[in-house]
Amino acid sequence: MILLLVFNFSMGQNSDNYNMWFQYLLSAKVTDKSTLTALTQYRSFDLAYDTRLFLLNAYMDYEVVDNIKPAVGAMFLILESYNADDTKRIRYEKRPFQQVTMENNIGRTSFSQRFRVEERFLSNPDEFEVRLRYLISVKIPFNKKGEKERLYGILKNEIRMNIVKDEPFDSNRLTAGIGIKTGKNSALELAFINQMETRRTSNYGFIGFRNSFDWRKKQK
Repeated sequence: MILLLVFNFSMGQNSDNYNMWFQYLLSAKVTDKSTLTALTQYRSFDLAYDTRLFLLNAYMDYEVVDNIKPAVGAMFLILESYNADDTKRIRYEKRPFQQVTMENNIGRTSFSQRFRVEERFLSNPDEFEVRLRYLISVKIPFNKKGEKERLYGILKNEIRMNIVKDEPFDSNRLTAGIGIKTGKNSALELAFINQMETRRTSNYGFIGFRNSFDWRKKQK
């Protein structure tokens, strides 16, 4: 029902309606307090072939107090967009970032808030931008208490703002979907993403896969 409402809302706007977003995410517990997260994304203007974006991202967080985790990381992106004459412009971006994540639970529903500051170094033409991001995420289990988790709901909203720019508002990204557990430490996620910018709204079908690992040294 949520997906249908979001879809109907976004179709009524000036939008790109056939974009796809593919993602793989790996998280690994390195110590009792620190976790390494790495992901890769591929986004296209069509079902798969017309490249829109490719990125690699990795960061390490550390739990300073219960459920509060600062982190540092970096990202590399290849951005492809269309010019007015239907030719493509390719830009490269290097993006170090810093963030703090706060997590808590209400019953069995988990909430996560993330504040991120990122420094964007772009080419073609060369530009430097600083952007702030605030993300709130909700994970809703669909199984009854005591049952094995098989399905869960996903709700996210992220607002992104530029610093020292004529237009401070960058975009707002709304996500609604489901997760399907494929193993003890893996899940397939399917979602609809609506990204609203100042002059354009883009819609994505999202397909993601995530794995979690424990790389801590075992005590003998």
